[in-house]
Amino acid sequence: MKALQLVESGKLAIVEVDRPVIKEGQVLLKMKAAALNRRDQWIREGKYPNIQLHTTLGSDGCGEVIEVSNDDDRHWVGKEVVVNPNVNWGDNPNVQAVDYSVLGMPVDGTFAEYLAVDVDRLVERPVHLDETQSAALPLGGLTAYRAIMKHGQLSSSNNVLISGFGGGVAQFAFQFGIAVGAKMYVTSGNESKIRKAIELGAIYGFDYNVENWEKEAGNIMEGFDVVIDSAGGDAINTFIKIMRPGGRIVFYGATHGLPSKIDLYRMFWNQITLQGSTMGNDEEFVEMIDFVSQHKLIPLIDSVRPFSDIVSAFDQMKEGQRLGKLVIKFY
Repeated sequence: MKALQLVESGKLAIVEVDRPVIKEGQVLLKMKAAALNRRDQWIREGKYPNIQLHTTLGSDGCGEVIEVSNDDDRHWVGKEVVVNPNVNWGDNPNVQAVDYSVLGMPVDGTFAEYLAVDVDRLVERPVHLDETQSAALPLGGLTAYRAIMKHGQLSSSNNVLISGFGGGVAQFAFQFGIAVGAKMYVTSGNESKIRKAIELGAIYGFDYNVENWEKEAGNIMEGFDVVIDSAGGDAINTFIKIMRPGGRIVFYGATHGLPSKIDLYRMFWNQITLQGSTMGNDEEFVEMIDFVSQHKLIPLIDSVRPFSDIVSAFDQMKEGQRLGKLVIKFY
C-alpha cells in the first residue's frame, strides 16, 4: 500500500509499505479521506518531540472497517468511522498521561491507504457529514471542544473571542460557540477571513495588525468572558486588558513564543484565569462528535485533493493563508 512518511529530516515522500496486519483488539480500515493538522507540518520541519523517521504521518481520518480481529466486533465491518487520534490518554480525565501521544507520530497515522487501529478508537461517521468533512473533524474538533467547553465553560451568555480565525482548531471553537448561542468575535490579520466569520455569525472581527486594536474592542463591547488563543506571545497581555472580571483565557499553543511579561496585577485584581489546554480525553472525543451531530455542524474545508498531491497540501499549510481544513482523498 501507499503511505506518506517522513523519510529524512524535512523530507516527505509517498512510499510503498506492507499493508498492516491487525493485532488482537484491532480493526483494519480502508481509508477514505484524511486531513492535515499544523502538527504534521511541524513534524516535517523537525519542530515536534519524539520524531521518528519512516513513520506514517496523519492524525485525522475517515475510513471503512474491512477487517476485525474479534468476532464480537464484526458489527463494525462495513461501517464508515472517524478515528479518535488519542494514544494512551490515561486514567486522569483532567490531564494526559506521561506516555501520551497522538496518532501519526510516533505511531503510524492516517496518511495511508490502510490503517490498523484499536477498536475502541472508532466512532461512527456523523450521518450529516460526508467522508471528507468527517476526516476534517477529529484532532482540531477535539482540541477546540476541550478548550472552549471544559476550560472556557462556554455558555450562551458569554462574549467570546477566537483569535487567529481560519485555522482548524479556531474554526471549530468558533462553530461550537455559535451553536451554543454565545456572542462571538474573532481576530485575524486577513480581511477576507474576518468577512467569512461575520458571514457565519460573528458579531465583529478585529484586525490584529492594527495597532491598539483592543481599544476598538473596548469601544464596541464591554469585555470578553472567554478568549481562545493559539499564539501566545505578548498578545496575552492584550487579552488580559479586555477581559471581564472572572474571564478565562484558554490557550492551546504558543506559536508566537513566550510573553515578555504578564500583567499579573490586572489578572489577580480582576480574577482572570490563564489556562493551558491540549487535545482532549476519550470521553470528550465522543461528546464532541455527539455535539457536532446534534447541531449538524459542518467543518470549513479549504480544499480537497487526491492523496497523490498531499505534499502540496503541506506546502499550502506552510504559507498560512488557508481558511479551513486541508483534506486529501483516497481514490
